[in-house]
Amino acid sequence: MSRLATARGTLRVVHTWGTAITVDIRDRVAPEVVDGVCAWFRRVDDIFSTWRSDSEISRLSRHELTLRDASPDLRTVLDLCDQLTEDSRGAFDIHVGADPRVAPREGLGPIDPSGLVKGWALQRAADDLRHAGATNFAINAGGDVITGGSPRTGEGWRVGIRHPWQRDKVAMVLEVSDVGVATSGRYERGDHIIDPRTGQPATGLMSVTVVAQDLTVADGCATAALVLGEEGPPWLAGRSLASLVIADDGTTTATDGLQRYRAD
Repeated sequence: MSRLATARGTLRVVHTWGTAITVDIRDRVAPEVVDGVCAWFRRVDDIFSTWRSDSEISRLSRHELTLRDASPDLRTVLDLCDQLTEDSRGAFDIHVGADPRVAPREGLGPIDPSGLVKGWALQRAADDLRHAGATNFAINAGGDVITGGSPRTGEGWRVGIRHPWQRDKVAMVLEVSDVGVATSGRYERGDHIIDPRTGQPATGLMSVTVVAQDLTVADGCATAALVLGEEGPPWLAGRSLASLVIADDGTTTATDGLQRYRAD
């Protein structure tokens, strides 16, 4: 973990979850507040990592841990996942790794809430910062971003949506405050997102970005919409979620609510 204290606040980078998590706080907060947020990220890995055999989710998958004995955080996330499975008509399903039609691969667990848990964990960290008095901050974990306030007076946080085919370009830049931005895409790790309804890789959409007040919602719905394919944009619009969808053929679809976040 790297850390930098400046006159404007604090910047820390934590390497976990297979990515770098950047915590950028523009207010003065006690060091122990930031320490607590970073410890939370490591706790999330202890509970939810499908790459670790000793995590709670892995032990639950092997029936070495009962749901009754699992941590409240694990039970909370599983409940959220069950609700999204129902809302998405099965397009989001954390049990896809146990489907015999799906080829086993490292990191895909029989119970795998990865499509929602990162957003939930960052949202919880943001809530902790707000409770400690921070109002101007951004947390970025592998492209999923939760924001509070602004980096400078009169400005929002600028978030670039990566271009699926041109790594050095962005498809759109958003300017946001007090919202979360989550992107689910097939451009970086290939066809790793499985459609639970067919057991085959999701196709049709290359990336889905969702903006929502709660990053848990943005993260889970971006994953579900990617699986829904051409049904994804109307499904998101029906939930009044601001979104940008990029199809396999390069066609882009933005819901009306996204316009307010587009940077000039």
